[in-house]
Amino acid sequence: MASGALARLLVGRRAATAPLLARPFAAKARASRRPQEPDFPSEDEDDFAGGEVAAGAPTEGISKPLAEVLRELGKRVPEALVKTRVEDGFSMKYIPWHIVNKILNVHAPEWSGDVRSIVYSSDGKSVSVIYRVTLHGTDAEIYREATGTASVDDTGYGDPVQKAEAMAFRRACARLGLGLHLYHEDMS
Repeated sequence: MASGALARLLVGRRAATAPLLARPFAAKARASRRPQEPDFPSEDEDDFAGGEVAAGAPTEGISKPLAEVLRELGKRVPEALVKTRVEDGFSMKYIPWHIVNKILNVHAPEWSGDVRSIVYSSDGKSVSVIYRVTLHGTDAEIYREATGTASVDDTGYGDPVQKAEAMAFRRACARLGLGLHLYHEDMS
């Protein structure tokens, strides 16, 4: 997906009286050689939606109560942003780390993240990363940590440390509600 298309997806709907600052979710793609972008649900549905963005800067989450930030992150992520990977014969849905990062930038621009530790197993066959994501609201801040583990021999999706970090980052964000619906779908 082109970066411009992703930005339009994350920006969301504009107010009816506001100047044209961003394209709404349901906007059609421009006529080009790229495949047409999918239509997305309206804001009335319980799906991921953005807010207004002034002058091109992602400022929606600044000066918002933490409950409002968490409510936005808890909405469904459009299927067009969800990827599927097959490992060991199992199909898994996930949101790529860079998409999760952009969603956080739009809805919680005052977030921060830290790699808390990187530990190799005693036999040297795997590496585990602990990652912390912190959200800052006007009334409080909250953090969640998660781990990700990758085999040192598995370089199919890049460097094992990077793979473990991306996994831990996505899981920490899921503990804050972002993409959590994907885990519930796996259970059914």
